[in-house]
Amino acid sequence: MASAPVTKSPTGLLDGLDPEQRAAAAAPRGPVCVLAGAGTGKTRTITHRIAHLIASGHVSAGQVLAVTFTARAAGEMRTRLRALGVDGAQALTFHAAARRQLRYFWPRVVGDRMWDLLDGKLRLVAQAAQRTRVSTDTEILRDIASEIEWAKASLISPEDYPAQAARLQRDTPMQAAQVAEVYRKYEEVKNAARMLDFDDLLLHTTAALEDNADVAREFRDRYRCFVVDEYQDVTPLQQRLLDAWLGGRDDITVVGDANQTIYSFGGASPRPLLDFTRRFPEATVVRLERDYRSTPQVVELANKVIGAARGRPAGSRLKLIGQRPDGPEPRFAEFDDEPTEAGAVAGRVRQLLDAGVPASEIAILYRVNAQSEVYEQALTDLEIPYLVRGGERFFERREIRQAMVSLRTAAADPPAGDLVTAVRAVLARVGLTEQPPSGGAAKERWDALLALVELAEELAASVEGASMGRYVAELEQRAAAQHPPTVEGVTLASLHAAKGLEWDAVFLVGLAEGTMPIQRADGDEAAIEEERRLFYVGVTRAREQLWLSWSLSRHPGGRRHRRRSRFLYGLIPEEHPTARVPRRAATTRTKPSCRMCGEQLANTLEVKLGRCARCPSDLDEALLTRLKEWRAERARELKVPPFVVFTDATLVAIAEQRPDDQRGLVAISGIGPTKVQRFGDEVLSLLRDHA
Repeated sequence: MASAPVTKSPTGLLDGLDPEQRAAAAAPRGPVCVLAGAGTGKTRTITHRIAHLIASGHVSAGQVLAVTFTARAAGEMRTRLRALGVDGAQALTFHAAARRQLRYFWPRVVGDRMWDLLDGKLRLVAQAAQRTRVSTDTEILRDIASEIEWAKASLISPEDYPAQAARLQRDTPMQAAQVAEVYRKYEEVKNAARMLDFDDLLLHTTAALEDNADVAREFRDRYRCFVVDEYQDVTPLQQRLLDAWLGGRDDITVVGDANQTIYSFGGASPRPLLDFTRRFPEATVVRLERDYRSTPQVVELANKVIGAARGRPAGSRLKLIGQRPDGPEPRFAEFDDEPTEAGAVAGRVRQLLDAGVPASEIAILYRVNAQSEVYEQALTDLEIPYLVRGGERFFERREIRQAMVSLRTAAADPPAGDLVTAVRAVLARVGLTEQPPSGGAAKERWDALLALVELAEELAASVEGASMGRYVAELEQRAAAQHPPTVEGVTLASLHAAKGLEWDAVFLVGLAEGTMPIQRADGDEAAIEEERRLFYVGVTRAREQLWLSWSLSRHPGGRRHRRRSRFLYGLIPEEHPTARVPRRAATTRTKPSCRMCGEQLANTLEVKLGRCARCPSDLDEALLTRLKEWRAERARELKVPPFVVFTDATLVAIAEQRPDDQRGLVAISGIGPTKVQRFGDEVLSLLRDHA
């Protein structure tokens, strides 16, 4: 069936875009790479590009397949395309697209009805673990399930898992060979039950296209233009499916930001994004750096956060340029303990609400979900409504299920009047009163029903003559994609769950060492850099108000041993009370102090490094390697053991402190005038060359 034409002209579709967005939207068909920083309008750009390609006659709407990583993002893309007059283009997640294709091709490829899809793999992983005679502890099973997901997303078979886990230094929940055996048994159990997991959707679709020429030909005749959002998060399996979709063609647009790569633990890699122009040398590349989301103050802080990252490849060096009017400076706060921190945050939220900021425009973001409890209590104490992102799904709530039944009935026999009035009348019968209840669960139910009315208002404003039937169809589509409307309440979410969202006011809480960055990342430079990118994602969620806080102890009265996150160094204004820890009086100090926090140093190694054990290392690993190579060469020339030149601890201190003159070298404990005279010039020259 032919798709309806786009109602705007190609030129008109470019109105309102900035020069870079316009360049991306109007680029000729073929490979296009859009490097899009946070808040730069990437969804606006790619939906206008799709509409422009269709309006220009390069492709019909039914030949477009746009894929992204979350149902919410796919739903947002469909809404934007509809507003541009595009009807018929597919905007789906990778898994939803693969499931739809697999359902169509399965009878031809397999010759049977399509196998059922697993809701979750934990039950079958437990069966596999029992047959392998390994622990069936729930936490271990979850870890094994995560490893299986990573392996399948990375195109690693059970046979290859031990070698690949060793090569990549995976932190496995048990011996890699045992994980591999559970993985193998899991596949056997799953296949015997004629079930598919989510990764199988991608694997089987890829196989159908790669191994069956007729299937591939039919698919490629249908889809000719591909758009991939959040391309920095693509896994090897998703890339292979994308290659199978393309079939050697190059009509593809990818959009991504390597600075927002935060899913490496699941197999995602920015490498396809960074290597796109190597694969397609003729590709059009556009950089979007104008930030329309955040105030210049938030943008400046975000640039500082990501500017401190190490080893940034050229394709990730986007520097945001704030486009909004000035706003308040980001605020930093240190507290004695977590409950005090949570209470202060809740108090500040109350001030924002009293000043007219909607609750749905406020978010409290943390590193791990376990941190939410103390904030839930603090908000409850002040009677502030909140929603925990990742909790009960909107369309599974009892009142919403009841409302959907009533709305479907109304769509079959539509009442008179406009859409919004009709929806209000239907919802009044299931509990939507004119005035909201005072609070508690009743208020939460009322807010959820009101969100359905607001969705009707949104549809009526964007689609002329929208009917109850069209509205119910929109609800059904959103329910299938888990793309709920906005509900009033302060959002509580992990930093990972906050990706792709934005709020007027954001509180980044719990920013202490061991939590941000997470403790398990310590000592792994790649993991630390991913934690920095996660922090950057959190900062860039804020439009106007940004609050960053941490506490020194978990419980009231507990030992105040925590230190603020290493990512905050260089961000806090010098005049701020927390910019540096107060030092003890010189008359009472018996040992040198930490160059980072000012505390007394406890032992010889700390004195050598110039920092206490609690403060983060700023070691340059590449520099340390060069220093060790230089030391080995000098030791051979002098025919002495390497430690006679410099000890390992001294080299680590040099690689951390990176002195730029002889005075700086002498300041490192253990480097006296003789060592400086003998080796100083060589070391300083090596440091300059490395820099």
